Amino acid sequence: MAQDLPYRPCVGVVLVNPAGRIFAGRRIDNPGPAWQMPQGGIDKGEDPREAALRELWEETGVTADLVQVLGETADWLSYDLPPELLGKVWGGKYRGQTQKWFLFRFLGRDDQVRIDGPHPEFSEWRWIGADEMLAAIVPFKREVYARVVEAFRPHLA
Repeated sequence: MAQDLPYRPCVGVVLVNPAGRIFAGRRIDNPGPAWQMPQGGIDKGEDPREAALRELWEETGVTADLVQVLGETADWLSYDLPPELLGKVWGGKYRGQTQKWFLFRFLGRDDQVRIDGPHPEFSEWRWIGADEMLAAIVPFKREVYARVVEAFRPHLA
């Protein structure tokens, strides 16, 4: 039963450029137009902010010296996997994810964004507005994304 499974502890990153537009990556493992912000699991003993910077680097090539930390969500935000994914991802150990989200301002240049790392998660990327981000995310993550956008709205285009 899904209710008996725990949530996977994760972080998410809202990376904004100076114009307040959000980094969105198109997932490489989804044939549809599935766009999302960088996110991923927290390693054992890892601080959430450290995990956010690591995930950002792994997924975008953006290093800590190219960002300014602007904020984080006050609460952890959770979502459940849809039935068709339950038991198929993360070895079937989790019902979904609980996430701490961070807002980082990108201080670098677009050519410093590299999604072609050793384990790429995105096939392409672009800067988009907050409303477009909400429309582009897969439906089961939309409520969490809406709460993240609301928390960071003053910094977003």
